[in-house]
Amino acid sequence: MSETTASLRHKISSAGDLQSVVRTMKAVAASSIGQYDKSVLALADYCRAVELGLGACFRELGPAASTITPKTATDASNLGVIVFGSDQGLVGQFNEVIADYTIKTIAAYPGKPHVWAVGERVQAHMADRGVQIIGLFPVPNSVNVISPLVGQIQIASEAHRAKGEYTRLFVFHNRPLSGALYEPVCQRLLPLDVQWQQNLAKVPWPTTILPEIMCGDVETLRGLIREFLFMSLYRACAQSLASENASRLAAMERADKNINELMESLQGSFHRLRQNGIDEELFDVVSGFEALSGE
Repeated sequence: MSETTASLRHKISSAGDLQSVVRTMKAVAASSIGQYDKSVLALADYCRAVELGLGACFRELGPAASTITPKTATDASNLGVIVFGSDQGLVGQFNEVIADYTIKTIAAYPGKPHVWAVGERVQAHMADRGVQIIGLFPVPNSVNVISPLVGQIQIASEAHRAKGEYTRLFVFHNRPLSGALYEPVCQRLLPLDVQWQQNLAKVPWPTTILPEIMCGDVETLRGLIREFLFMSLYRACAQSLASENASRLAAMERADKNINELMESLQGSFHRLRQNGIDEELFDVVSGFEALSGE
């Protein structure tokens, strides 16, 4: 009996230590979700300023803007694809979901895809499905690392686009939903949609003083387009990281619940064995007393 109760004590202690680790990871995941959500909200004002600038340029250039922005690709053109995944575990089917969604989506387009993966795990899933990866980037571990990563992605993708290797650029990532859910989404970054340009040109300037474009219309427009692409990639990365931590938080909550159930079961078994041991000792004492009394 002593070995059994000692074994149960050890299991209960180990389960308690594991539960402490799980609850710490839950707290870290919840905190990370908050900082990534705040980074997306903080980007809204800057995004609004860039869109106002683009609208001013489109109004100034008129139909000539279509000669500056990338033209609509033909059916034979290749695709540039950027996929945001995860480098860490405990995220469920996070990488499988975005990898399958990406492969299914790009299969509907003709041409060869040029794929950059953010995260070794999503790269492995796509490589196993026969997709060639031409570039791999590490997943950021904080908000401060997102901007340098996006800069590297822009440099790499623009170098290939300048060589004429692709004319259409897509970004794939998981977007958080309410609770601990997420969904895979796709955004076409290039070529810029004509209807989108026209809508921006119709947005009124917020003051009565109309803007004046400095340094030339073309140079300003190209600079604003680069900033628009930067914001789009930044938002995609931040939303992917928020989704990853939401998935991890859900996994930790399930683990915490399972550990609670296990500890209740172990403690119940421990108390039963301990009570049985006490009862056996009492029976031995009573039996000995009765034997001595009979003598």
